[in-house]
Amino acid sequence: MQSKQATATRTVILGVAASDSHAVANHLIAYALRGAGFDVVNLGTCTPVEEFAQACATHPDAEAVIIGSLNGHIHEDLRGLAETKRSGKIPCPVVVGGNLSVGSHKDGSAHERLYALGVDHILTDPGELPALLDELRATRDGITALRTAS
Repeated sequence: MQSKQATATRTVILGVAASDSHAVANHLIAYALRGAGFDVVNLGTCTPVEEFAQACATHPDAEAVIIGSLNGHIHEDLRGLAETKRSGKIPCPVVVGGNLSVGSHKDGSAHERLYALGVDHILTDPGELPALLDELRATRDGITALRTAS
C-alpha cells in the first residue's frame, strides 16, 4: 500500500510577469517540471499578480507560485504582490527567476527590492527549481507535522 504523499500530485503555478511576453523559457520550465512529476498550472505570458492569486484560489494545494521575467521589468510587475500575500490570496511561497533588472550592470539591490515586494526565493538557475520545491515541501510538511502534534 502506497502512502498518500507518494501518490499525491504536487502542483505548482507557473507564469511570466505581467509585462513580459517571452514564452520559450516558460514552456521549457513547465516541460521539465512535468517531467519531474509536477502538475504545472501554466498561466503563460503577461500574467498579472491578480491572475496568480486567482490560480491559487482554484488550486489551493499549490506548493509555489513561480514567476519568470526576461525583459527585466519584474519589479514593476510585482508591485501588488506584498499586499496580495498579506491578504492570503497567495498563501504559498513565490519564486522568481530570469533577467530580474534592466540594463547590463546588475547589482544586489535588485534582489533586495524583490524580497521587499514579497518574493520568497530568487533562482539564477532553473535547474535548481526541483530541489528548491522539494526543500519547500519538506519545510511545509515539517511545520504541518509540528502543528498536528501540538
